[in-house]
Amino acid sequence: MFDSSQKLNPKFYTKNITFASVSKILGISAFYHDASAALVVDGQVVAAVSEERFSRIKHDKCFPAQSIAYCLKFSGISIDELDAVVFYEKPFLKFERLLETYYGFAPRGFRSFLKAIPVWISEKLFLKQKIKKNLSKVMDYDQKKLKLLFSDHHLSHAASAFYPSNFKKAAVLTIDGVGEYATTRISLGENNKIRPLFEQHFPHSIGLFYSAVTQFLGFRVNNGEYKVMGLAPYSNKKSNQSLTFLYKIKDHLLKVNKDGSVFMDQAYFNYATGLTMIDQKKWQDLFGFSQRLPDQPLEQKHADLAQATQQVLEEVVLKLAAHAKALTGADYLCMAGGVALNCVANATLRDQKVFKDIFVQPASSDAGSALGSALAVQHLCFTEQSASTQKDKPLSMYLGPSYSKKDLEAFNQKKGFSPEKLELVKIAKALHEGKIIGWFQGRLEFGPRALGNRSILADVAHPLTQEKINKLVKKREDFRPFAPVVVEQHYDRYFKASSKAPYMLFTHELKDELKIEKPQGFDQLSLKEKRTFVKSAFPAIT
Repeated sequence: MFDSSQKLNPKFYTKNITFASVSKILGISAFYHDASAALVVDGQVVAAVSEERFSRIKHDKCFPAQSIAYCLKFSGISIDELDAVVFYEKPFLKFERLLETYYGFAPRGFRSFLKAIPVWISEKLFLKQKIKKNLSKVMDYDQKKLKLLFSDHHLSHAASAFYPSNFKKAAVLTIDGVGEYATTRISLGENNKIRPLFEQHFPHSIGLFYSAVTQFLGFRVNNGEYKVMGLAPYSNKKSNQSLTFLYKIKDHLLKVNKDGSVFMDQAYFNYATGLTMIDQKKWQDLFGFSQRLPDQPLEQKHADLAQATQQVLEEVVLKLAAHAKALTGADYLCMAGGVALNCVANATLRDQKVFKDIFVQPASSDAGSALGSALAVQHLCFTEQSASTQKDKPLSMYLGPSYSKKDLEAFNQKKGFSPEKLELVKIAKALHEGKIIGWFQGRLEFGPRALGNRSILADVAHPLTQEKINKLVKKREDFRPFAPVVVEQHYDRYFKASSKAPYMLFTHELKDELKIEKPQGFDQLSLKEKRTFVKSAFPAIT
């Protein structure tokens, strides 16, 4: 079990090397999931994009060659002109953790060991050569001049949140599955430095626990965690089944400590040394049903387990935040890492008012680590230039490619489309008639949220909007929720008073007069009946 007094390993952190004052830094995230590239020039975030936006492979993990090519082309910078290329984590430390884990669990995991080690040796251990080779496919450059650095995984996450936050001093909380060793870290960000204060180490990880439940519920790990979050509200957290699942989780699977660290009984999990996340037989015996297959229907028990899991996650986040407050004394909080994309947990934390304000990195997954690693090198290495970074400016996430009118005309001609120019009043009328609009403008958003430049627009008051978009447009599960968009000055007309969420990273509660009272016996309805019941004047977002 993690001891909060445990000393942090100094080899986890990037050395403070000082370069010239002018900086052009390319950050790269790749080879696990959410590959991306980001370019920081003289402290300014110039461009950032995920490889999936070019390859059309969701959560693409391959080397982000197209993303790098875009960043360099957009800025007019060649690889030879870069002052540094930085990878978002340290592969040797990760390999060290892998070996220590197999040794610690031996002889368990021998089959997984035989499968994993050759891949590590051939593909990941010699990452320097692999990165250099892949960069040469983007453009020709002098490999001898390339300055290639490796940031720490959780430092990359922390930097991605703290430096764009506009906070001069803040607690920084990063929570995900696992980096090199750390699965959770609390740091203090002050001026241009980030100092680690507290860590939880692998194999104990609230992020991996949430992913384990994701697999048990029939969703894909590193892809379906937000489905668990979206399924949870279809449960009653006070129902006997939800309370029973909550008790079983906390009595058998993991213990939540006062400081927010967790201790997980590894007898129930396979992720440390196996080829799956969980021991299916033990989970089946514990919860009384077998792992759901992806094509099987969702039932109430699945929603109840999702709800219990979400409750545990929120408890951990609240305790970690309280511990971060106690350790740092800061009035502000920054968050990043995959768990920070759980907007329900974020809203619960916001409503507790532990901190005056919270900034969550909009690209909190490993995609944002490309940006964070570049910012970390900027602030920790290019010391003379750090004062000119974009503090006191709102973070723009419109960092991807845009297309000119000429580009669009060429595309339409190639596809045989005959576009019609619509005035805004016609678009508003189409929305009112229940039609769905594909909205395309400006530069592509960085991160998973559609923030108005690549968005699907529809009337939230129409009772069939949610089903229509999920079934016909997105072709996904019918329970999946949508985020509302509102003109900022009209926020108070619809929502209870709260902090605004320009990046769609917090949930918000509609005003009581807009809600529709649930009928008696609502909790006994089927999942489909719960979903289709009109709960407010805006059913598509409630």
